Amino acid sequence: MPLFDFSKDERANIKSIKRKTLRMILEASKSQYPEEFGAFLRAEKGVIRELILLPGTILGERHAIFRLHNLPIDFTVVGTVHSHPSGECYPSDADLDLFRRYGWIHIIVCNPFDRDSWAAFDGAGNERPLRVID
Repeated sequence: MPLFDFSKDERANIKSIKRKTLRMILEASKSQYPEEFGAFLRAEKGVIRELILLPGTILGERHAIFRLHNLPIDFTVVGTVHSHPSGECYPSDADLDLFRRYGWIHIIVCNPFDRDSWAAFDGAGNERPLRVID
């Protein structure tokens, strides 16, 4: 059972991401390759603007394990981002479990980590649009 009612929270109304934030995600994912990169997303007024790097995150070639107890109490945190070094840009079963339990929007970036190799998903794992803005 989901921990959040996605339809009743304004944080669920994320429409866009800043171009510089997406670039940072792609570059961090590329530099972490062949291991996954993972972080949390912070938004303001419907726009993803920042990343939160969580202390204690364990990264490997097929996983990014978040230590959620290290996440600050911060109502601007809206979801997660992580990379798939394999190039498959769709959520795994483990991803779907995280999506259902935490956040309103989730981004997966995949190899080759360019501006066209990413997708956004809602808490149920459905792909959703996300505009890139300056």
